[in-house]
Amino acid sequence: MLRPHRPRTLHGLAAALLSGVLVVAAAGTGAAAGGGPPRRAAADADAYWTPERMAAALPAGQRAGGAGAGAVPPSHPFDGLPQVGTFFWTDGNNTGRFCGGTVVRSPHRNLAVSAAHCLRSPDPKKRLTFVPQYHDGLKPHGVFPVEDIYIDQRYYDLGTDRGARWDYTVLRLGEREDGEDVQDVVGGFGLGIRPGYVHRDVRLIGYPGSSDAKYPKPLDCSSSTHRYTSTDPNAPGDFLEIACAGYVGGTSGGPFLVRDEDGYEVVGVIGGYHTGGDTPDISYSSYFTHDLLELYLDAVDGDRPAGR
Repeated sequence: MLRPHRPRTLHGLAAALLSGVLVVAAAGTGAAAGGGPPRRAAADADAYWTPERMAAALPAGQRAGGAGAGAVPPSHPFDGLPQVGTFFWTDGNNTGRFCGGTVVRSPHRNLAVSAAHCLRSPDPKKRLTFVPQYHDGLKPHGVFPVEDIYIDQRYYDLGTDRGARWDYTVLRLGEREDGEDVQDVVGGFGLGIRPGYVHRDVRLIGYPGSSDAKYPKPLDCSSSTHRYTSTDPNAPGDFLEIACAGYVGGTSGGPFLVRDEDGYEVVGVIGGYHTGGDTPDISYSSYFTHDLLELYLDAVDGDRPAGR
C-alpha cells in the first residue's frame, strides 16, 4: 500500500492535522467505498447498548472522591456537544464500562481520541462502541463501533504511572448502521500537537460516573491551564493542569478544548498524571507531542496497532 507523505516540520504537521486533508491511499481494512452495506457491528452495538445498560456502566478511570484544595471554577451539567461522547464496552466479567472521547478531523472522517488508561487493560473488550453526545440515556446520533485502538507501545510497557506521558489514544471508528462515518454525522475538532501548556480559556468536558441522576449529564467548565511538572518519581513528566470542580471517575478521556478558527481544537484529554488527578477538582492531561501525531497517522493509514 502506498504510504502518505508525512511532513516533519511543526508547521507542516499542524497544517495537515487542522485541514484534515493528508493525502493517503484507501485503507484496505475500511468499509467498501461508495455506499456499501451498513455494518452489522453497528446494528448489534445499537441494540445492545440500551439506556439501562449505559446507565449501569462503570467508569473505566478511577479518581479520588475527596474535595480539592481552594476555590475552583464550577462545572455544570448540560446536554453535551455532538463531537464529544462516551465509549461503552463490556470487560472480561461482562460488566459495562465507559470513558469519554472526542471526534477529531481526519481524511477518512472516522477518528476519535481518548485516554489510554481507559483502554489499556488486558481484559477483553466486547461491544466497544462510541456514542456521540450521549446524555439522559439517549443516543442522539446513533452508535459507531470501534475497529482499532492506537496506544503508544511505551504506555503498554511502562504502565499507567511510569508511562503517564503517553496517556492518550486514537481510535478508528466503523460506520454507523446506515453507512455514515462519524465525522460526517457530528463534525470533528482539530488536534493540537505541541499546543503549549498555558491557555487562558479552556473548556473541559467530562462524563461523571457518580451522580444522583439515573442518567448523569456531561459536565462543562471553563478554566485555564498551566504546566505541571510531576514530583512523583514513579509518574514522571510535564502535564497540562486545570482546576474545575467535580470531575470524578468517569470523566477520564474528556477533552480540553480551546477555540480555533474552525470551532475547537483538542489540546488534552483527562488522564496522564495519576490517570487524571488525585482530586475531582484538579485534572491533568498528558502533553500532546509528535508521539500522538504518529498514532494519528498510523490510524489514518490503517496500520496495525501496537501490541500489549
